[in-house]
Amino acid sequence: MAITIKELSKRCGLSISTVSKALNGYTDISEATRERVIKEAKKTGYYPNIHARALKTKRTYNLGVLFSDDTQSGLTHPYFSYVLESFKKEAERHGYDVTFISHNIGENQMTYLEHCQYREVDGICIACIDFLQPEIAQLVNSDMHVVTIDHMFSNRTCIQSDNINGIRHLVQYLYEQGHRRIANIHGQRSAVTDTRLGSFYRTLGELGISTPDEYVIQCQYSDPTSARQAVEKLLDLPNRPTCILIADDFATFGAYDAIVGRGMQVPRDISIAGYDGIPVMQYMKPKLTTIRQDTASLGAEAARRLVGLIENPKTAIPEIVLVPCSLIKGETVAPIKV
Repeated sequence: MAITIKELSKRCGLSISTVSKALNGYTDISEATRERVIKEAKKTGYYPNIHARALKTKRTYNLGVLFSDDTQSGLTHPYFSYVLESFKKEAERHGYDVTFISHNIGENQMTYLEHCQYREVDGICIACIDFLQPEIAQLVNSDMHVVTIDHMFSNRTCIQSDNINGIRHLVQYLYEQGHRRIANIHGQRSAVTDTRLGSFYRTLGELGISTPDEYVIQCQYSDPTSARQAVEKLLDLPNRPTCILIADDFATFGAYDAIVGRGMQVPRDISIAGYDGIPVMQYMKPKLTTIRQDTASLGAEAARRLVGLIENPKTAIPEIVLVPCSLIKGETVAPIKV
């Protein structure tokens, strides 16, 4: 049978109010006292009554996550699943549960904001969605605590990969390997796509390279079929590129398929590079050259910032938090003679 806070306070030799403050993160309790209470709580299997806790703190200790992509991949998304897992772990470390927000409650439909209010979440993280939807604007402009991933609103904190430098490092590496005819198969229009594409053109310009329009093609993110079709268009060009940047790692499966289908090999006949740094891709042969996004930091930082907004709302300042990327050189880019 679970013990009460009164019994826990007796075991600790402290008042009920002191134990309550220690468990709820109040700053007027010493770290030694807090650790002592938490240690005893774990030892005895004490869990605070969630309803009593909510009444006292005016919080439900529940964070919402709004995540939706065009492929409807949900938690199986090859990239964002890692971000969301990191978010969940950090939220739990701070004592919060996570609820996924959607339009549907049983057979009833409601707006995202209505769902947040129905679930009484303390705040919400928005990721991988069409940020131009009117319902997103309604949510972002509400009184709800909001943190976004990879999209900037003037009044909200945004956590994002440093895509400008990520693309710059990748293009500079290709240049160092002798590549001058570099194509770019990018994802559908979004803030992330626009940032990466702008950095692509800017970096090439700094290196003195002019890129033909036919070298830049749109595909769907995380869609190998769409990427394969785009690569086939590039392979049909009379002066085809020596290296192709693919929108994301998962889409490179389609690039491999198109190249092998022409009787060619990567990187002997043509080089390719991805973006994301999905761990499983590093077990492929040849190992993919790509930019690794720090999914652990992205998710954890989003959770930390959201909890900070909830617990210290008076100090909240909307800001952009950039998370550095890193280059994985891999084996799919071959050096060529200039």
